[in-house]
Amino acid sequence: MMELLPAELREQLPKLYAQEGAEDHFVYVKYFFPAANWTWFVTEGEPSGDDFLFFGYVIGLEKEWGYFTLNQLEEIKFRGLTVERDLYFKQETFSRCLARWKLERGG
Repeated sequence: MMELLPAELREQLPKLYAQEGAEDHFVYVKYFFPAANWTWFVTEGEPSGDDFLFFGYVIGLEKEWGYFTLNQLEEIKFRGLTVERDLYFKQETFSRCLARWKLERGG
């Protein structure tokens, strides 16, 4: 199974609220679920007990900023498919990530 949050990414992520007030958040990690049209753009995160709490933009049933945990991502399973980290993701501003996401889906 793919490691969703390797040590080097864990160290790169700014702590929660570090980008608060930023005009265009910087996105460090992109997760997606191949069995559904869900995507998570991670902008911040930090350890929380025995879990890891992320903040970012979630595209799923709704499109919204919010909190989610590593455990939540790891628990998503459907017919053998699990959440994956986009290994080809280029870290960039949120506005560019969203534009690329829309382009990949045909507008």
